[in-house]
Amino acid sequence: MTQIDPRQIGAILFDKDGTLFDFGATWNAWAKTFLMRIADDDPHRAGVLGRIIGFDLAAGVFAPDSFVIAGTPDELVETLAPECPHLSKDRLFAMINEEAAAAPMVEAVPLAPLLERLSAAGIRLGVATNDAEAPAFAHLDAAGVRRCFDFIAGSDSGYGAKPGPGQLLAFSSAVGIDPGRTLMVGDSTHDLIAGRAAGMGTVAVLTGMASTSDLAPFADLVLPDIGHLPAWLGLV
Repeated sequence: MTQIDPRQIGAILFDKDGTLFDFGATWNAWAKTFLMRIADDDPHRAGVLGRIIGFDLAAGVFAPDSFVIAGTPDELVETLAPECPHLSKDRLFAMINEEAAAAPMVEAVPLAPLLERLSAAGIRLGVATNDAEAPAFAHLDAAGVRRCFDFIAGSDSGYGAKPGPGQLLAFSSAVGIDPGRTLMVGDSTHDLIAGRAAGMGTVAVLTGMASTSDLAPFADLVLPDIGHLPAWLGLV
């Protein structure tokens, strides 16, 4: 049973991948394209690189414990750079972001009506992602919802990355809402640990790769997806 009082919530900060967008439907496709690109279209080489980052190229899925799920582009670069000596770290980073920006984003629920409903209730909205800022903007633009957010931060926006609380505290400062009246909503333990470190309520959703048993120890509330937020907040 959550101890958060939904009547006191003035702001909600969302993770992006696995929260606003379905993780598997989006990032499994990205991984295939990206790995084949850096492997010069050699399926065997791409499969080897996939195993290093926890992705099964033949099955087209990430392992649940892959660091990529909640990691940053910088972490991916550091892991792959020794395996790709023909590519500089800057080029690898650029290729990650280029393929990420073009990834087929699948909304976890219809985003525009949900976000507009929350905004109409006076709730300030933000996004904190461990993806880079440029693809985050591209994804939100493609979904037509960037305008709904008061704050958007990526891992390279200058506030650090989750599970650190920097992005979350920057959001609270930007919108002028105390962390104690704010929800951090995400699909990974990184999101929830960051939320608790920032003094926010933590809401887990199951549209990523983690299960209820993975997330519940770090969450005040577990929901199937973000579409259940209005009912919990009493907006129905």
